Amino acid sequence: MPRTLFSLVLALSLCGCMKSLEDQTKKSEGSIIGKTTQDVGKFDPNADNKVSDSKVTIDNPVTGALSAYGPMLEQIEKTHIKHAIDLFEATEGRYPKDYDEFMEKIIKANNINLPVLPGGKKYQYDEANHKLVVVEAPTEEKSATDEK
Repeated sequence: MPRTLFSLVLALSLCGCMKSLEDQTKKSEGSIIGKTTQDVGKFDPNADNKVSDSKVTIDNPVTGALSAYGPMLEQIEKTHIKHAIDLFEATEGRYPKDYDEFMEKIIKANNINLPVLPGGKKYQYDEANHKLVVVEAPTEEKSATDEK
């Protein structure tokens, strides 16, 4: 039986019916996997933005790992930025005074590249609380209402 299976796999690969490993692992054009950004906006607490709670919610056991990807990235990056802010506070005796100093002394000085988040979510710096937050993209219904 193993010899028959090997022969079948060999025949399929020789006739071009199987994709090469390189083709199988190639990312699609719109993939965010491996892409990074330094795009961190300024958080406006008065804006009608929904701040992500970064909780992993798994509704389907088959796609559960995929739905955990975004929230896990958020949690990891929030911790990463918190550590950088804490180091800044320890050496300077204060937190960054504003968004511009955060970007200059935390993100750019440390050459921090954050992974691009799925679902159009964006990173923003909350000056009042000295932390990174993730703001969810507005829903289609809300966007249509806002345009009217």
